[in-house]
Amino acid sequence: MIKNTWSQLTIITLLAATIFSCSPAVVSTSPTRSDSSPAASRIPPIERFLDMIHQQEIETMLHEFASNEFFGREAGSAEERIATEYISDFYKTNKIAAAPGTDDYYQTIPARTYPRMPGEANNVIAYIPGTDMAHEVVVLSAHLDHLGFNEQGIFNGADDNGSGTIAIMQIAKAFKKAELLGVKPRRTMVFLHVTGEEKGLYGSHYYAENPLFPMENTITNLNIDMIGRVDDLRKGKNEDYLYLIGSEMLSKELKEIAVKVNQKHFNMEYDFKYDEPNDPNRFYYRSDHYNFAKNNVPAIFYFNGTHEDYHKVTDTPDKINYPLLTRRTKLIFATAWELVHRDRRPALD
Repeated sequence: MIKNTWSQLTIITLLAATIFSCSPAVVSTSPTRSDSSPAASRIPPIERFLDMIHQQEIETMLHEFASNEFFGREAGSAEERIATEYISDFYKTNKIAAAPGTDDYYQTIPARTYPRMPGEANNVIAYIPGTDMAHEVVVLSAHLDHLGFNEQGIFNGADDNGSGTIAIMQIAKAFKKAELLGVKPRRTMVFLHVTGEEKGLYGSHYYAENPLFPMENTITNLNIDMIGRVDDLRKGKNEDYLYLIGSEMLSKELKEIAVKVNQKHFNMEYDFKYDEPNDPNRFYYRSDHYNFAKNNVPAIFYFNGTHEDYHKVTDTPDKINYPLLTRRTKLIFATAWELVHRDRRPALD
């Protein structure tokens, strides 16, 4: 997650100005609120697919992705290429297709596109096409980059945001297994790994300016940024929780859907304390969902809060709570499952 500094907030403000001045206004095509019963009758049971997300595999993958071999995954660096190849190889191995418009999964951001990007960088984008409502899209996003390395050491970024990166890959694999068993998503699922978040939300801004799927057809963005730890406020209390940010900024129905899915399958504590734009931490503005929300796409930012290793070389894989990371990943998968199969998209308010 991007740090809350005045310089970075200035960058985000400039990016916002760019989007609002250059992008055409999106006219909502959302239908009115749907009745819950017709939608529920069309949603295939998820229970047999939840166990396709495996804790041991998550742990193995995160130890690889947040290892010293990846040199901190700084956006625009030669070392970041190792991370993007790791992600694209995973999708190739699992026969999850590259998104149309990419170059073998890569959406390339040319060098000098953004002032703090040292060189060319890439978003990595895979997808599973939908069936009867394939023109509508659910985007899962997570940033793949971190802070690189310096004299202090390597910033492995296990929680920030190795946890979100591996979560999306596991969710994609579960959707693919369901498809192979004959349960195909009604809407198109897009798995978006963005670069440059730590430098100013660059990768998601570039995607928003150059979307591979129309923003007006993107019904929801579920953004995962740091879900592998317990924050300082929660230690010794109920640690089975998640912060949801932005869930009702554009669509109260989206929040209702997320809450109902949680109550049905997990009963985790959802904490909405940061879910308002005047939060002094400004978390709503500090991760990649924001570039979707600015384009009228309802979004949820899933977050465990900051902790003592945030943006330090000590954010390492051995400190991740793997049972909790697995449970949170399954919950987000269940929410995406609901959204991709229900009859109508969440209504914009």
